[in-house]
Amino acid sequence: MLAKQLSVFLENKSGRLTEVTDVLGAAGVNLSAMSIADNSDFGILRCIVSDPDKAYQVLKAAHFAVKITDVIGFTCPNVSGSLAKVLKYLSENGVFIEYMYSFANGDAATVVIRPTDLESCERILSEKKVELMEANELYQL
Repeated sequence: MLAKQLSVFLENKSGRLTEVTDVLGAAGVNLSAMSIADNSDFGILRCIVSDPDKAYQVLKAAHFAVKITDVIGFTCPNVSGSLAKVLKYLSENGVFIEYMYSFANGDAATVVIRPTDLESCERILSEKKVELMEANELYQL
């Protein structure tokens, strides 16, 4: 149930995000989900795309600093407390989440997490009957 996520390091200057989206668009790679974290010098674009391997290659060729990381995607009801319930399963079992991003669409929320222990996280969520997403489901959102 692991999915590949791209992390693209960007200088904090106007137009860099546009350049990434231009490169991906020209290659026919669709962005399914993304998050940007930044500090004063640079930002990190984390994204789920339709074809992670192709995206990696075209971004490298365009001289972007990019890496692929495994993440876990799951869905939960889009109601108060449902995400807290899932996160509690993980925290009670010592699984630390490095970062997370999510979005809601109607009655469901899609969540992407990067835990420190992928194997334990996946096992715990499966045991607790959390609806894990296949990589292809995330890539095609």
